[in-house]
Amino acid sequence: MSFLFADLFAGIGGFRIALESLNGKCIFSSEWDKYAQLTYAANFDDIPHGDITQIHPSKIPDIDILTAGFPCQPFSSIGKREGFEHPTQGTLFYNVVKILKEKKPKAFILENVEGLVTHDGGKTLSIILETLSISVNGQYLFLCQPEIRYHVFWSILDAKDYGVPQVRKRIFIVGISEDISTDIPDFRFPIPHLSKEFIGSYVEENVSGYSISKHLQSSYLFKIDDGRPELIDRESRIQVKTLCSTYHKIQRLTGTFVKGGETGIRLLSENECKAIMGYPQSFIIPVSRTQMYRQFGNSVAVPVVHEVARNLINCLAKYKVVKENPIKKSDLINV
Repeated sequence: MSFLFADLFAGIGGFRIALESLNGKCIFSSEWDKYAQLTYAANFDDIPHGDITQIHPSKIPDIDILTAGFPCQPFSSIGKREGFEHPTQGTLFYNVVKILKEKKPKAFILENVEGLVTHDGGKTLSIILETLSISVNGQYLFLCQPEIRYHVFWSILDAKDYGVPQVRKRIFIVGISEDISTDIPDFRFPIPHLSKEFIGSYVEENVSGYSISKHLQSSYLFKIDDGRPELIDRESRIQVKTLCSTYHKIQRLTGTFVKGGETGIRLLSENECKAIMGYPQSFIIPVSRTQMYRQFGNSVAVPVVHEVARNLINCLAKYKVVKENPIKKSDLINV
């Protein structure tokens, strides 16, 4: 394999799908949620280790790249915005730091919600960058961080620009070790695609079992005539709203629903969820529908990770620390 990687806060394996498609080999994964573990195991024949806070970094194998979609709730714009003051999840970033200090991988890819950028007036992001960096986006920092020294690059990327029919803005933070290059590496985030994917191409017909009751439609969803919620069909040339982990609660302001089914309006189907998150249609979902929505809503959009990782691998290849990757173009939805 071209490189070895660890998959932290692995969820159902979005990072793993993307990096394995680039000739990577996952040699360690961690995910505490038992239902996500079931889905992960069903697809990769590999049960992730549990709570990362209970695993000493020395127990993790040596890796080339660390990936982590560390929990977003403390930084989310729809949460309480508690950041590092959150009693558990806000401190999980520092578990990532401990592993970086111990294992010193050549590079890392972190992902989080867009709200991380503005949380606490930008202080939270500054703490994260200063903890990781000797340089940020091409600008050198003069900080005393002797144990962890990475050239760090960050950007907000929107999944709709990379081949999926969903608006999903996330911050990606990429680091390349000073051990690879004392000069700032020529890493670039992927440029947006000129062509766009629209949800209508992925809407299924004659789907049963996902219907929203007539009573709920009249008493809640369409009680106010304000153009909400978002409704789609085969003719829809849009990218849908961000799929949230609470989608199963049928929220009229944040939800996208489909015209069809037994009652005229239904929830997104399993295959439609796979499409808007960039998962292959062969991906196995062994859990309940509620858990499925939670898992996809908490996941990364696979094609975005694929393109970020591809650019990182090609950058590292210039320093002869991984084999140059032969993949030149992502396969969009079916990476």
